[in-house]
Amino acid sequence: MEFTLHPDLQRYVNEHVQPAMAAIPAERKGSLDLIAAFVKERRAAGATADLTFICTHNSRRSHLSQLWAATAAWSFGQDHVRTYSGGTEATAFNPRAVAAVERAGFQVVKPDGKNPVYEVSFSKDHAAERCWSKKYNDAANPQKDFCAIMTCSEADKNCPIVFGALDRISLPYNDPKEADNTPGEAARYDERCLQIAAELWYVMQQAAR
Repeated sequence: MEFTLHPDLQRYVNEHVQPAMAAIPAERKGSLDLIAAFVKERRAAGATADLTFICTHNSRRSHLSQLWAATAAWSFGQDHVRTYSGGTEATAFNPRAVAAVERAGFQVVKPDGKNPVYEVSFSKDHAAERCWSKKYNDAANPQKDFCAIMTCSEADKNCPIVFGALDRISLPYNDPKEADNTPGEAARYDERCLQIAAELWYVMQQAAR
């Protein structure tokens, strides 16, 4: 099967994501390799590899991670991978983060509402990801046998136990919220989007070997 991303997204992967993989620090690869090992182990067991990305508000980093993990898994033929996100509290998928994934080449259907359910597509050959803010233990997320990936240090600290998780991995990212309402806002979101993309592309590349 040929895996075809939306053209603008494929161009972004080729021109930005793949080159950025070379700059991933060795200490980050330690955590990324743990995620890849989980994906491999679940495939060997004939089970789905459910990845739940968790941050405090489920508004920025966890959504970016969910989307890039789904995109990378599909691109590397890891069809047993399922990606989710949640927070220690629910807010909304932040419009600045939504704009960042659009700039990267994702296609987004944006409804109205305080906590709308966005449909984010990476390929015409795959169903869109449904993204909205929710707690990590929401009924829409797996309740057991998943890997909890902590994408912010606050969520990592505030959730000493993630019930039902088979594995728990710390993968904190700096919050692009720090640049909100500044001239560097878009650049900061783009920087974080690319970092997450490169690291999760690396994960799925390793898992496919």
